[in-house]
Amino acid sequence: MARAGAAVSLAALSFLLLAATATATAAGARVDPIYSGELDWSRQPNFKLQNFSMSREDGFQLLSRPADATRRKLRERTGVRKKMEIVQQDDEALVKLENAGIERSKAVDSAVLGKYSLWRRENENDKADSNVRLMRDQMIMARIYTVLAKSRDKLDLYQELLSRIKESQRSLGEATADAELPKSASERAKAMGQVLSKARDQLYDCKEITQRLRAMLQSADEQVRSLKKQSTFLSQLAAKTIPNGIHCLSMRLTIDYYLLSPEKRKFPKSENLEDPDLYHYALFSDNVLAASVVVNSTIMNAKEPEKHVFHLVTDKLNFGAMNMWFLLNPPGDAAIHVENVDDFKWLNSSYCPVLKQLESAAMKEYYFKADRQKTLSAGSSNLKYRNPKYLSMLNHLRFYLPQVYPKLNKILFLDDDIVVQRDLTGLWEVDLNGNVNGAVETCGESFHRFDKYLNFSNPNIAQNFDPNACGWAYGMNMFDLEEWKKKDITGIYHRWQTMNENRLLWKLGTLPPGLMTFYKLTHPLDKSWHVLGLGYNPTVEHSEIDSAAVIHYNGNMKPWLEIAMTKYRPYWTKYINYEHSFVRGCKISQ
Repeated sequence: MARAGAAVSLAALSFLLLAATATATAAGARVDPIYSGELDWSRQPNFKLQNFSMSREDGFQLLSRPADATRRKLRERTGVRKKMEIVQQDDEALVKLENAGIERSKAVDSAVLGKYSLWRRENENDKADSNVRLMRDQMIMARIYTVLAKSRDKLDLYQELLSRIKESQRSLGEATADAELPKSASERAKAMGQVLSKARDQLYDCKEITQRLRAMLQSADEQVRSLKKQSTFLSQLAAKTIPNGIHCLSMRLTIDYYLLSPEKRKFPKSENLEDPDLYHYALFSDNVLAASVVVNSTIMNAKEPEKHVFHLVTDKLNFGAMNMWFLLNPPGDAAIHVENVDDFKWLNSSYCPVLKQLESAAMKEYYFKADRQKTLSAGSSNLKYRNPKYLSMLNHLRFYLPQVYPKLNKILFLDDDIVVQRDLTGLWEVDLNGNVNGAVETCGESFHRFDKYLNFSNPNIAQNFDPNACGWAYGMNMFDLEEWKKKDITGIYHRWQTMNENRLLWKLGTLPPGLMTFYKLTHPLDKSWHVLGLGYNPTVEHSEIDSAAVIHYNGNMKPWLEIAMTKYRPYWTKYINYEHSFVRGCKISQ
């Protein structure tokens, strides 16, 4: 709506410039002596009339040399002819310009009746909303003329304009296409055109109208900025919510899980959980449906499912639901294990800087202070960093993989908003060249580099990192846990996290500290392994998606939310069984 308003204002300003040009042209259309046929050579450049006075002797001398006199006359005639040709060429050029102007003027509808429009036909459109746009343009001009009419005490015209504006508003309503307009709309547009034509004759002032249009354009720009902030706020708010269907699914599964006897709560193939020769995956999530898609898509595209092991970690609220889902829907021949992050007693505030900081009064004030902004736009800037996921240790557990899985050599970390489309075992064959992290880089020419995530005005950042260093993506990462232990990655993370207690190095989240912790320790993977942007970028090509091993819905528009981009959602929904009794019972649909 705001964008349309800005576009309308810009269009109105263009109209004004066109009208002003036409006015200036008309004012300058004086009688030109070139077109009158009366040429005054004394006014032509580089041409002066010469007055000759000759004595009797000069005359006899000239007459005595007829050849010289003839040449002189020929030169004079030649000079006059050349000047006439130049004038004629200028005349022809002006005539051509004039004819072109006449042809353009024929394409301008400046009639009083019918409609008020000075747009060129090339700028008019025959689309389904042309009349809607016309009426909006008329209302813009009418509002300007009401101000002018009131300032000049033309109250009758002022009242008539107000009346026509109200009529047009009633006809236009919320219409976005001509088919939605009532039958009376054309008559009201015609009546508005007549009033505007009258107003133009009585009130038109190019300078003043330009000022009014600029003011309206500035106002429209401010509205656009405000709406963008509101949109950001609402999208972030929607991203934080849990759909009713998924909440229902979690509750029903939890109830059923705790009704099971302890012996029925165990998963098979527990002996595979610590076998370093198998393919191990780490998945930390509190979303049952999302986790099921990750596991299902991985297994369905695996060449040897029996060699795959899934390590799921969730919170205590979803622990029962996550267990129950995979007890009811085991991942084929693969092994799976579900743990509760609250059972990791070693993960406490004395060991983990994040937990210690979350207990501080400053952090509690930042997250839970009562004096929040009361408007959507005012609160949008900080809402992103107050997302509950930043308070969850599930989000920071990725920095403790060797502690969680001490007997494994390598593990593939997966986010819960990804879909696997290809067998991933090739990632275990990739030589990381002594690095700890294998990830797909995300930087382009000037974006997704370190200076986007880190505060380089802080000397601790400026002295240790290159602002142009390339960023990479979390979501699908191959971690060499042996190299991790050798290089004390968790210790590096603790050091930087402790220094960021006041959020002076970066805001919040796990990507900035990840970039710092794995700086110069990340091996770039081929981009086809991991395609990102399906949660915010509508321009990702389907060919790129189809050839990717993993697609990632990073961004606010997650595939399980109503705000998801519909064209990308089928890649995710294909791995959900909507006929499942729990799914159908919670009214989760495509």
